[in-house]
Amino acid sequence: MAFARPKKREPVGEAGLFEYAVGVLARRMRTVRDLRRLMKSRAEEGEAGERAMDAVVARLKELNYLSDRRFAADYTRLRKENEKHGRRRVQQDLAQKGIHKDLVTATLAKAYDDVDEVALAREYIARKRLKQPSGADAQKQTVRVMGRLMRAGFSASVVFKVLREWNLPEEALAGIDEGGRDSDSYAERDEDLPEF
Repeated sequence: MAFARPKKREPVGEAGLFEYAVGVLARRMRTVRDLRRLMKSRAEEGEAGERAMDAVVARLKELNYLSDRRFAADYTRLRKENEKHGRRRVQQDLAQKGIHKDLVTATLAKAYDDVDEVALAREYIARKRLKQPSGADAQKQTVRVMGRLMRAGFSASVVFKVLREWNLPEEALAGIDEGGRDSDSYAERDEDLPEF
């Protein structure tokens, strides 16, 4: 079965872009940057298309259909309450979505300043059904759990507090430094690096 390339759409003007943008926002929240990226494929090329997109974004903001501030607050709340993600993960996600750094900082301060990240990390472990490392490969399992927690946005100090609560044997924590890395594997890698 041959796949046909999608037909290139005729560029639309401001009214068509507005209609398209409202439809996109009806399906889910978007950032200004994300919406502009989607509209760019339908807008006229050049300065005329940029002006049309600017006008549509301004009108959507005026109608309160589009707000990076509201997006950041809702996204942060959902990630914290539903996914149990830590501050760093949410900060990285918002930055990738094009939210301004000052807005990210303010939103995270409001959402996470009164949060016990150790308790949130415990909730993340329960939600993901991560098991306490045991057996012959306890160190390998510990590194794996640590990696999951770090990718979920928890700092190394929070991760170590949670791991120490599990009363793991010293062998399981041996070789893992407070920075959250398996120091043996990093030492081996450092030897291979060229000097500058």
